[in-house]
Amino acid sequence: MAKSATHHIPWGALGPWLALLGACIFFATQSDRFLTGENLSLILQQVMVVGVIAIGQTLIILTAGIDLSCGMVMALGGIIMTKFATELGMPVPVAILCGIGVTTLFGLLNGLLVTRIKLPPFIVTLGTLNIAFAITQLYSSSQTITDLPAGLTGLGTTFAIGSAEVAWGSVLMVALYGLAWFVLRETGAGRHIYAVGNNAEATRLVGIPTQRVLLGVYVAAGVLYGIASLLSVARTGVGDPNAGQTENLDAITAVVLGGTSLFGGRGIVLGSLIGVLIVGVFRNGLTLMGVSSIYQVLVTGVLVILAVAADQLSRKGAR
Repeated sequence: MAKSATHHIPWGALGPWLALLGACIFFATQSDRFLTGENLSLILQQVMVVGVIAIGQTLIILTAGIDLSCGMVMALGGIIMTKFATELGMPVPVAILCGIGVTTLFGLLNGLLVTRIKLPPFIVTLGTLNIAFAITQLYSSSQTITDLPAGLTGLGTTFAIGSAEVAWGSVLMVALYGLAWFVLRETGAGRHIYAVGNNAEATRLVGIPTQRVLLGVYVAAGVLYGIASLLSVARTGVGDPNAGQTENLDAITAVVLGGTSLFGGRGIVLGSLIGVLIVGVFRNGLTLMGVSSIYQVLVTGVLVILAVAADQLSRKGAR
């Protein structure tokens, strides 16, 4: 039994890396522009918003939950920041904190409904997705917010590394992955998250406050969605009420591609970063090849089905 388990773990960890490497090799043979510093830095900029959302999604999926509301909550946070700064004249740091505060409140609401009322995370977050979407459209009057102060778009500015122009938002995304990796790997709180995902009842019986762990995970995810709001505003230069339409599915896809089990208790947050990059590389590479965007969506769908199938086979083999 021990031999079988050791046989499966390395492949689960290496799979996403091998998939990313294979995709990079393939697209490098299809386009001379793919491996240029300019294009690689562009991929990082394109994935930084979904990348930060995927950290929060990873925390929730590790507890055997799921969050469908993340994209729309992120969009609401962006509208709050931009409206407060432009129309109410708030200082930029205060407007940013208000936006993050709203996304955190949505995380708290999701967590309370899951832990106190015992509603399924799928149903709870499907409901808050619609609530966030409605508030976003009503508060913004479905209008894009423009003429933003420079402080809101600072993370979209770049600095040069060789021939590449790297956005500060990309650096922040990587730093957040490093922080999440440390918390999950080196702290008691991180180990409790894995324990809850593996077996919530057994975890409760050994004295770990499972409800508090779950609530903390949803609140932390809300904070991360707020940071993603700021990155979205910084990247586009506007407050877009139509943002976040596909980010929830993109984030879930990235987490699954990164090797985190949808059944909870197993996964590495750095794998989600690799999953985000896999999606970004495929979309960028197919664009360079001149492939229609509808086929990019098709490929993403196939990838997530293959990743879930691999997870199922891995679980059966581990037994």
